[in-house]
Amino acid sequence: MVSWDPRIEELPPAELERLQYKLLKTLVYRLYSFSPFYHQRMRDHGVHPDDIGELADVRKLPFMFKSDLRDNYPDRLFVASQDELVRYHVSSGTTGKPTVVGYTARDIEAWTTSLARALTSCGLGRGDVMQVSYGYGLFTGGLGLHYGAERIGATVIPTSVGNTERQIELMQDLRATAIACTPSYLLHMGEAAEKMGVSIKNDTHLRTAILGAEPWSEQMRNRIQDWLGVKAYDIYGTSELYGPLFCECSEQKGIHIWGDLALVEVIDPHSEEAVAPGERGELTITMLQKEALPMIRFRIGDITTLVTDTCPCGRTHPRITRIQGRVDDMLIIRGINVFPSQIEHALMGIPQVGQHFQIVVDRQHELDTLLIRVEVHPDAFSDRITDLMKIKQLITSRLRSALNVAADVELAEPGSLPRFEGKAKRVVDRRKI
Repeated sequence: MVSWDPRIEELPPAELERLQYKLLKTLVYRLYSFSPFYHQRMRDHGVHPDDIGELADVRKLPFMFKSDLRDNYPDRLFVASQDELVRYHVSSGTTGKPTVVGYTARDIEAWTTSLARALTSCGLGRGDVMQVSYGYGLFTGGLGLHYGAERIGATVIPTSVGNTERQIELMQDLRATAIACTPSYLLHMGEAAEKMGVSIKNDTHLRTAILGAEPWSEQMRNRIQDWLGVKAYDIYGTSELYGPLFCECSEQKGIHIWGDLALVEVIDPHSEEAVAPGERGELTITMLQKEALPMIRFRIGDITTLVTDTCPCGRTHPRITRIQGRVDDMLIIRGINVFPSQIEHALMGIPQVGQHFQIVVDRQHELDTLLIRVEVHPDAFSDRITDLMKIKQLITSRLRSALNVAADVELAEPGSLPRFEGKAKRVVDRRKI
């Protein structure tokens, strides 16, 4: 095992907890003293920094919500002064105003260090060529991975998104060994390459993919790895936290959350109590060293589970499993909770199904309807109606078993559903709720 910083990454759990408590205590005093928002929020919640006597006392502190960021747009939550800021990033919100995130020089350093650890844990380093196909600019993905890759000594190709044929040419000509992008864009890139007569598996040096910014299933990972010949790693982060931060290691047994940078909880979104390790809940993060835009118990809305045993790689920090959906993008169909990730999980386990699908939710006569449009895999596509009917019946049966709610299935020709260069937008909700 190669670590970027073994002293921290392999810190004994008891020592890591002591460090986390020290950082938490410092953070709470700082925000109570210098942040009008957190000072008032703590007073309203009836908690004082002196009440934090151990790490578990983090549960005494109030939550922070995305609505707090929108309500205090653009920078009323910042603790750093203007002359301490070195950069802004802005996330695109689905509702209301976007989120503006400010960074001090130390914030950029902590972000870069986190990614250096993450990329090293995937086996990347000096001698690798990283093609960064996340968006640059206000989106955090491109610059985040760019800085992290340079820090570990890799060579960066800053392609951003789009101009896919040119990206494939550069991947070949500059001998890229790794790529960072969304899983849906890598699938699109694989299809575009084949149309050019190029096999990513056989005609490039690409062997590692750092994929994130949208939920994706283990079945999709298997497809990507088998089809494109890469080892695909799940990376996690949000703009509010810095950007992409945490990644799976070469064991692919969960996403390592660096405990000296972040304190994670997984809670029941309704009772707001912690769930046991291994149980699904809402990810809540306290950023322990963030300067410009601190976060205490930030409820991200992502659904995951907490893993507390030591990873086979030897790193001792907590892990979370891949994101299994979102609290706020959960679809309620006739009283049943349905996550798009459940649908993807079921579909990607069917060999006759292609890489792309679309979820259409509507309402007819006050009754919710669920339609899944599914591309048939090119090898399975046929002009024989009986063959297509068998595929449709198989898909319908798998979805009913996975979702506990009936879904209509519509088969689509290969290449007919929308493709996305950024985050995939697979859900079309036509209901007026």
